[in-house]
Amino acid sequence: MEVILAVTKTCHHCPVLERELKRLKVPYCVRYFEDHPKMMEQYGLRTSPVLVVDGRVVFNGMPSLIELERYFKEKTPTPGEE
Repeated sequence: MEVILAVTKTCHHCPVLERELKRLKVPYCVRYFEDHPKMMEQYGLRTSPVLVVDGRVVFNGMPSLIELERYFKEKTPTPGEE
C-alpha cells in the first residue's frame, strides 16, 4: 500500500496527521505541494492535507482521527488474511 501525505509547507494539520499515521503503523511519505506541482495538477489538489492511497485521493482535508483509524484498519489485512 502506497500512502502519500500531500501538504503545503505551512500546513498545521501535517504534524497531527503524521503522528496518527505513525501510531497506526502506516508507512507513508510526505510530498509538498510547492515541490510537486505536477502531483497537484494530477490529483486536482486544492486543500492541505490530502491523503492519497494507491493513487486515489481518500481524504481531502483533515479527516477526523476516528475516520483515519477506521479507514486504515479496514485497509490493512489482519495476520493470516494476506
